[in-house]
Amino acid sequence: MNAAGILQIVIFFAVLTAGAIPLGAYMARVFTGERTWFDPVLKPIERLIYKICLIKPDQEQHWTVYAFSCLVFSVAGLLLIYAVMRLQAWLPLNPAEMSAVAPDLAFNTAVSFTTNTNWQNYGGESTMAYLTQMLGMTVKNFTSAATGMAVLVALVRGFARRQAKTVGNFYVDSVRSILYVLLPLAVLVTLALVWQGMPQNLDAYVEATTLEGAKQVIAQGPVASQVAIKHLGTNGGGFFNANSSHPFENPTALSNLIEIAGEVLISAGLVFAFGRMIGDRRQARALYLAMATMLAIGISVCYWAEAGGNPQLQAMGVDVASGDRAPGGNMEGKEVRLGIANSAIFAATTTGTSTGAVNAMHDSFMPLGGMVPMVNMMLGEVVFGGVGCGLHGMIVFVIVTVFIAGLMVGRTPEYLGKKMEAREVKLAVLCILIFPLSILGFSAVAMVLPVGLSSIAAPGPHGLSEVLYAYSSATGNNGSAFAGLSGNTTFYNTTLAAAMLIGRFLIIVPTLAIAGSLAAKKIVPPSVGTFPTHGSLFIGLLIAVIVVIGGLTFFPVLALGPIVEHFALGAGTLF
Repeated sequence: MNAAGILQIVIFFAVLTAGAIPLGAYMARVFTGERTWFDPVLKPIERLIYKICLIKPDQEQHWTVYAFSCLVFSVAGLLLIYAVMRLQAWLPLNPAEMSAVAPDLAFNTAVSFTTNTNWQNYGGESTMAYLTQMLGMTVKNFTSAATGMAVLVALVRGFARRQAKTVGNFYVDSVRSILYVLLPLAVLVTLALVWQGMPQNLDAYVEATTLEGAKQVIAQGPVASQVAIKHLGTNGGGFFNANSSHPFENPTALSNLIEIAGEVLISAGLVFAFGRMIGDRRQARALYLAMATMLAIGISVCYWAEAGGNPQLQAMGVDVASGDRAPGGNMEGKEVRLGIANSAIFAATTTGTSTGAVNAMHDSFMPLGGMVPMVNMMLGEVVFGGVGCGLHGMIVFVIVTVFIAGLMVGRTPEYLGKKMEAREVKLAVLCILIFPLSILGFSAVAMVLPVGLSSIAAPGPHGLSEVLYAYSSATGNNGSAFAGLSGNTTFYNTTLAAAMLIGRFLIIVPTLAIAGSLAAKKIVPPSVGTFPTHGSLFIGLLIAVIVVIGGLTFFPVLALGPIVEHFALGAGTLF
């Protein structure tokens, strides 16, 4: 670790905070129906969308109808993208003449982009035509992100309303999320990325001759527009197989900063929007500090592990120290132009936010460096998390935290004036238990069946880590991978798709049930017995609850993977 790397981390957090606060204020106005800067231009378009789609914007929905609308919308999108992939050989905008995508891979990919996971068992430039990338992947990047934002807004209304029977209209919330938030930001980021040298065209692939005389096919296409929303919507699906380590998806150090900040910007902004919508900004600051603290710890541990280098190379006399002529540390699987610090920041943010994009190969990280992305996903997608999903996942942990605090002081747990009774606590626990049940269940099956074991490239502890990482990524709707696992098989395409569906919709439905239950409650004024949820004590307790629950469910299994690898490399003590 050096001063330059630490400075890059500080700059990242400064840029994030400076952008999240005003964006949160703007999004609060969007979701409360107040006037915004874009109303003169976007309001007529919004009304036209409602008219064409037969949406009644003034007709609100009970949480059950809201959940049903969310599921129907998602299934319809899944079928559409599946059809596009299966028919792409006969569709236009296919200059490289890509064939139809195989049924199991098409199913896995359709589920992946519908659930905001964007797990990719394919190479984009060698599998997907331009129309598939635009009509399938890019469109789903917008709609899946908007779905997560809509669910969060419904939950926030549950806290803000008193004795209400409805939580909003799913279609209205989704349209406003896309039209007023995702689309304007995506346009700005796309222009910035094109300025940095990212391709945005519909030209055919270019064949070049190398200095050695070999032929090389250079893929291009509408890259910038997909990369912009892949980060802003915490999607992560790359246009190219190498994702954001590809020079066309991440050409410069500035584009790297734009992409990293974009991964967290909306999720962080929604925290501040939450504070404004409930009328208590102190609650937003508390949640932001809890999330930022966990993210900073993850980045620091990952950076420390990677900067330390591989002890086996040191034992062979290799100098892994950083200096004027060498980056030092563990540079395997990393871009020289980006370095270790940027790789560590990217790895922690992309898994903390459920983005899943990569600018370095996580499979090449040191054991503890690779454990940080895995832990981020196993914690339940709450270290800012996906757009919408991260904050409503954190609120689930808040409910459990105030319940535990209530047990300790002998009081009925409350949060934002709403009593957390048996129904809310049970639903919150259900949301939390989904993650370990899916991850450990599918991993156990994969580790005992020959069809699962046959895809593992590295036997031993690292092979276990590869499988655990895959199902953690799928259930957490993340999409990044330890690339040593060959996932493009019928077994993994099917089981990973099942894990994605479980991790998305078996969380969304109980969350909306919590929203409906809270909306029907009265708001109780604070009293001397009310546990304050905006101070340092609550922040510490919340982080402790998240870590302890993660420790009880996952860390015994994790010890068989990355930590065993750490000692096997001869790294000695942990710290």
